[in-house]
Amino acid sequence: MAEQQQRRGLGFYSADPAQHTLLEDAQGLFIGAMVSALGFYFLNEVGLLTGGTAGVAFLLHYAFGISFGLLFFIVNLPFYYLSFKRLGLAFSLKTFIAIALVSVITEVEGHFFLIQYLHPFWAALLGGLVLGYGLLGLYRHRASLGGVGILAIYIQERFGIQAGLIQLAFDLCVMLCAFAVVSPITVAWSVLGAVVLNLVLAINHRSDRYIVAR
Repeated sequence: MAEQQQRRGLGFYSADPAQHTLLEDAQGLFIGAMVSALGFYFLNEVGLLTGGTAGVAFLLHYAFGISFGLLFFIVNLPFYYLSFKRLGLAFSLKTFIAIALVSVITEVEGHFFLIQYLHPFWAALLGGLVLGYGLLGLYRHRASLGGVGILAIYIQERFGIQAGLIQLAFDLCVMLCAFAVVSPITVAWSVLGAVVLNLVLAINHRSDRYIVAR
């Protein structure tokens, strides 16, 4: 008991299960960003894309050769107003930090490891799963990767429609636009990855399942 009280005093975890400490949020955002960036790496290695604002960033990246990390950061900028107005300052600030971390990590992670061969099927499967769990971690700490994620979280909390289903609809629109940039088979593999990602979110993310999300 004394050890638990000491750990709480040092900020390792909150005495209130409905709240996170600053340290809990910091590690949660960092881990969520690292995992999400890894998912983007898998997709980018074989020229796949995904939905949401990340999908838009991928489309521009493949079309014009501009840095994905930079594009991902810029594309999300218009959505911060909605985030602030609808979901509050804390959510907006943590989302901004998460997006900034992912943007930076995606630019540097290729210098630390290299995949010699990766089949598009495996990239789509791994990319979707890893991104899904990265987003779940961020959602758990009241953050997102911006854009449609912000809108999806708001609609889920306001109307009870699952965030994964909302994002899936937008993702399909992104995939239709992808035919102008990449090959049909690449779009097909990308659709698989997007479906896997959104199934992970739709099945696992419910605002009433985790105390910290209330």
